[in-house]
Amino acid sequence: MMKKQATLYRMETSDHICPFGLKTKHLLKKHGYELDDQILESREQTDAFKAKHHVSTTPQVFIEGKRIGGYEDLLAYLGLDDKQQDEDETTYIPVIAIFSVTLLMALALSINFFDAIHYESVLMWFIGISMCALAIQKLRDLEAFTNQFITYDLLAMKYVPYAKVYAFAEAYAGIGMLTGLNPLFYAPVSLFIGTVGGISVFKAVYVDKRELKCACVGGDSNVPLGFVSLTENLMMVFAATYMLIKFL
Repeated sequence: MMKKQATLYRMETSDHICPFGLKTKHLLKKHGYELDDQILESREQTDAFKAKHHVSTTPQVFIEGKRIGGYEDLLAYLGLDDKQQDEDETTYIPVIAIFSVTLLMALALSINFFDAIHYESVLMWFIGISMCALAIQKLRDLEAFTNQFITYDLLAMKYVPYAKVYAFAEAYAGIGMLTGLNPLFYAPVSLFIGTVGGISVFKAVYVDKRELKCACVGGDSNVPLGFVSLTENLMMVFAATYMLIKFL
């Protein structure tokens, strides 16, 4: 049985390789097409191709001589466009990825230090590493985080600079938990930001019934505000309280 013929025109120069061209090439091969991969090796070649075929972008796919279009058009042609997540669609994927990896890291550290799973250490390490990972997400684009955070955090609404302080404070408290040093140096910080954050989320979501996006994984996220952010804050409160009680 003969394979369907596909021709792909994509840009690949010495200083730029089109990522969508590579993704389109992979997709065509994955679906069994006999591929004629036509490389546009300069901006002039690319512009000439666009002018000839009256298109504004590359890559461009032709199947059996018929122009299909670019990468997204090919997805639709193959019946795969419904798998592409809408940019405005809410998702828990970032949170699942962070918490899954941080839990595995905590387990790995426990096995390394104790040659077994030491549940108390795993729990504290998991919370500490998770706080650091979440803080990194916030700090990578502090402005975007603060724009989202101040819409629901009660203290940040009153004093906007607190939003930036929060991101650094979370990193500080998380790192502190991993040091094993005197919890009086960092647990009160975790207890404070966790308490204020928890109350803020509870009021915004469960009292005021507002539908907001959570800034817990950084700004411009599509994670809905609610259980996840509340869990983040309760984890900080629990860890801080536990360490203070144990120390005192």
